[in-house]
Amino acid sequence: MNIYQQILIRYWGYPDFRPVQEDIIKSVAAGHDTLGLLPTGGGKSLTFQVPTLAGDGMCLVITPLIALMKDQVEKLVQKGIKAMAIHSGLSREEIDIGLNNAIYGNYKFLYVSPERLTTDIFRIRLPQMNISLVTVDEAHCISQWGYDFRPSYLKIAELREQIPDIPFLALTATATSRVIDDIQEKLKFREKNVLRASFQRENLVYTVKNVEDKDRYILDLLHQLNGSGIVYARSRKKTRDLANYLRQEKISCDYYHAGLQQESRNRKQSEWMTGHTRVIIATKAFGMGIDKPDVRFVIHMDIPDSIESYFQEAGRAGRDGKTAHAVLLYSPSDQKSVEQRIRINYPEIDEIKQIYRAIGNYYQIPVGTARYQVFDFNVADFAARYKLSIMTIYSSLKFLQLEGYLELTEEIYNPSKLKFLVNRDELYKFQIANIDFDAFIKLVLRTYTGLFTDYVTIYEESLANQAKVKPELIIQYLKRLSSMGIIRYIPQKKTPVIIFTEERLDVKSLHISKEHYLDRKKEYTERLDTLLEYASGKNRCRSLYLLAYFGEKGQVKCGQCDVCMQDQELDVNKYEFDKAADITQKLLREKPLSLEELV
Repeated sequence: MNIYQQILIRYWGYPDFRPVQEDIIKSVAAGHDTLGLLPTGGGKSLTFQVPTLAGDGMCLVITPLIALMKDQVEKLVQKGIKAMAIHSGLSREEIDIGLNNAIYGNYKFLYVSPERLTTDIFRIRLPQMNISLVTVDEAHCISQWGYDFRPSYLKIAELREQIPDIPFLALTATATSRVIDDIQEKLKFREKNVLRASFQRENLVYTVKNVEDKDRYILDLLHQLNGSGIVYARSRKKTRDLANYLRQEKISCDYYHAGLQQESRNRKQSEWMTGHTRVIIATKAFGMGIDKPDVRFVIHMDIPDSIESYFQEAGRAGRDGKTAHAVLLYSPSDQKSVEQRIRINYPEIDEIKQIYRAIGNYYQIPVGTARYQVFDFNVADFAARYKLSIMTIYSSLKFLQLEGYLELTEEIYNPSKLKFLVNRDELYKFQIANIDFDAFIKLVLRTYTGLFTDYVTIYEESLANQAKVKPELIIQYLKRLSSMGIIRYIPQKKTPVIIFTEERLDVKSLHISKEHYLDRKKEYTERLDTLLEYASGKNRCRSLYLLAYFGEKGQVKCGQCDVCMQDQELDVNKYEFDKAADITQKLLREKPLSLEELV
């Protein structure tokens, strides 16, 4: 048993690696730049976590998904592995402390978002860190040919100037041949090196159904299918409406979308994970980083944006290797909704410029300032103030992000944090002089440790329950202590943020390339057309279609998708027809028979 298997067993309890995992681990351990292609649920994270734990130094993990970043750090910490996530939801002081701890070797894993790499606070400290591996997750984001291109990823290769001899590991679950080449070029691989597991999922039954009444069909399908599953819908309203309909029909289900309070999302996810809720109806905000191997079905009630996103979401079914179903519902009327989606996703260039100007005015930012500044973004308030469509705002922000003017992060939930600014002796004197605060301070010190050395996550509701008071009173005490200079209290918040990656420009100086705009619109339209072709096709094995899209050839038909099953039915019917025809001809040669006698 080698050291990698020992680590696998010790921390994760798995006896063996999945296909290609160990090949990737050995490749990066030998110092080779490596592109790892693993399907959804293929265990990408182990390919950088295991070799990092086996050697000296720290792994720098670059990922755009803050929720996934925080989830992975939490899981590592639970295993006793030191890890930290640096993202825009932290205060400057917290980031400062975290990066200093990384220099002192206090972490094995440091997770950062790609836009963090260009900040001075990070660049100054990077050369002082003992980095042994740079991991680029969701690596397809670096390619303009990918379905989720993010310009901030193009800056990643600049790390090589500061840490030139460190291997890069790029990971993705969805990449075409064109994107594979682009990833290696943009990350400046010293030599091409691709290790891939087949994207074929033999246990996954792909089905496309042409139906108009999708709600009713989903209800019927849930009566036929066993086990737990996910139903994906494109709008928050659809998730809620479908959940209400299915509940009336006695189906155990709940809905989930990014607009819910964090506590509500956590509860809904937990109840589904533990089996208390059978079906979760969700937008695409659900599923990333969730490790539930016994999902028996994933149903898409709307056409996704691309084959890549469909393949990734469908791939959340059947991770335990047992038979599972991926069902896509399609109707001719979807063509119109797809055309409308293109119009919404591609507002006119003048509209994009006006929204940029409105953002500057909203935050009262003078022209020529605000580079690298971060602003909480309440999209509902912004939309109401300027009488704009929320969908148009998000689509415009995406273009401004693609052009490199700003970044919009996902919504971040940050629980409250607390740190004492005085030492224990000074605090004791304060308690004697301010007896009204004594009991509260003792409660805080009993409940949390480490408050004198670092920021500690606290929960006001928990403190309120212990003290048998309302949370509002706890918050009042915390704010008063903060104003008196005894503590630093950072209240919880849940909001996306806008980061100005360049100084604010006058709209006349704002350049949005019409050529790039039209190219991206064309690529987006082509990706949707490919998915419509997949959905409407009736002559090609679903699995073979998907594998061919990702450049895998030479595979055999799956024998179980709706197209293959249709072919088998046709074959059986033809055989039975030919056999019946032979018997009939033989009987008729012997003597004339009426139709009734033949039957």
